[in-house]
Amino acid sequence: MIFGTDGVRGKAGVEITPMFVMQLGIAAGLYFSKNALSHKILVGKDTRKSGYMIENALVSALTSVGYDVIQIGPMPTPAIAFLSENMRCDAGVMISASHNPFEDNGIKFFDRFGYKLQRESELEIEKIFANENLVRNSCQVGVGIGSSKRIDDVIGRYIVHLKNSFPKHLSLQGMRVVIDTANGAGYKVAPIVFSELGADVIVINNKPNGSNINAQCGALFPLELSQEVKRYRADLGVALDGDADRLVVVDNLGQVVHGDKLIGVLASYQHQNQQLAQAKVVVTSMSNLALQEYLDTQGISMVICDVGDKFVSAAMIEHKANFGAEQSGHIILGDYSKSGDGIMSALQVSALLVQANKPSCEVLNPFKLCPQVLENLPIKHKKPLEKIPGFKEMIKNLEQHHIRHLIRYSGTENLLRILLEGKDSTLLKSKTQELKTFFHEKLG
Repeated sequence: MIFGTDGVRGKAGVEITPMFVMQLGIAAGLYFSKNALSHKILVGKDTRKSGYMIENALVSALTSVGYDVIQIGPMPTPAIAFLSENMRCDAGVMISASHNPFEDNGIKFFDRFGYKLQRESELEIEKIFANENLVRNSCQVGVGIGSSKRIDDVIGRYIVHLKNSFPKHLSLQGMRVVIDTANGAGYKVAPIVFSELGADVIVINNKPNGSNINAQCGALFPLELSQEVKRYRADLGVALDGDADRLVVVDNLGQVVHGDKLIGVLASYQHQNQQLAQAKVVVTSMSNLALQEYLDTQGISMVICDVGDKFVSAAMIEHKANFGAEQSGHIILGDYSKSGDGIMSALQVSALLVQANKPSCEVLNPFKLCPQVLENLPIKHKKPLEKIPGFKEMIKNLEQHHIRHLIRYSGTENLLRILLEGKDSTLLKSKTQELKTFFHEKLG
C-alpha cells in the first residue's frame, strides 16, 4: 500500500526518492488523463528543502505523460485545493508532510473540484504504479510531451478567496493577533490577510530556511505562541502547521484552546447566523463526549466519521453538511473550502470574537471536557491489532470499566495512537500505562 490516511508520506531520500516520485507521478498522470479536460496539473509545495528534489521529479513524470504543469512554489495545502478548481486544472498536487519533521516529505493529490482523492482513486493509482511495464512505456514523444511553467502571482487569488470568507460587514480593526506560521507554507499569506482586514499583526516563525519547518513551533508546539500572546497582550494567538491546513488557537491569557471547544464555538456561531446547513456538524471518533453534549444544547446534531480530513469531507458530502472538523485542528468550512484551511478557520474565529465583543478566554471556553488521555506510542511494527495475543482481553477490561477507547495506527508515522475517555482521570492514566506496557512488549 502506497497511500496512507493523508496521501503518500515518508522520509525524503529513503522512502520518498526521485525514482519513486517519478513512478508515482507517471501513475497519477495516467490516472488523471483518463478524464482529462484541460491537460493541466497544478503543483505546489511547503518550505522543506527536499521539496525541490521531489518537485523536479514530479514535473518530469507528469510532463512525460503529456501534462502541462503549473508550478506555484510554496503555498498552503488548501490553496492547492482552491486553485486546482479555480484555474480549471485536471488535478492539483501538494508536496508536503504537513506537521511531520522536515526530514519527511509527501505528496497529496486533489481532483479537479479541489477534493482530496478518495480511497477508490488511490487504489487505481496504486494499480497503475504496480504495472511497471505500463509505467516504463507510457512516455509521450514529440509534441505529445507536456511543458511546465512557474507562476508566482497566484498568491493574490488565494488571498482574495480568504478575505471573501470573512464577513463583509466586519473588520479586525483594533484586534491584536499573534500568528505562528511554523516556518511553513503559510508564512507569506497569513500575515497579509490579517493585516489587510485591519488587525494589528505580530508574526513569529515566518523565516523558513528549508529545515526549520515545524521545528518546536506552529500547531504542534504552541508554547512560544502562548508566551508571545501574553507578552504583547494580544487578543488572540493563531498557530498553523507546516502546510497551513491545521489551526491551533491560544486565547488572550495564553491558554491553548482545546480543538473540540473550538469546533463547538464555531459550529454554534454558524448556527446562530443561519449558516450551518442541516444544523449538522461532522466530527471524527477522536472528539470528546462533552462536545456532543454541548452541541445538543445548541440544537446541533453530530455525525461521526473515521479520523482523517478526507473522511470528514466525504461525510459532509454524504450528509449535506457544510461544517466538519477534527479535534487536531483541521476545520472544513464547506461554503468556501473543500479541505481543512487553518487561515480561513482563524478568520472565522476572529469574526466571532469581534461580534461577541468579549475576551477570547471567555468566548472560547464554552464547556468542560470529559477526562481524556491521548498517547502517541512509537512502534517498530504494525501488526493487525485484533491478531495480537491478549488484545481482545485488554479491550474487554476497558469496557468493563466504562472507558471509551480508540486505538489505531497512525496513517502517516510509525505510531500507535491510544485515546481513552471516561469519568475517572486517575483510572484513565492507570489504564493508559497498562496499554503502553502491553503494546511496547508486542510491537517493539
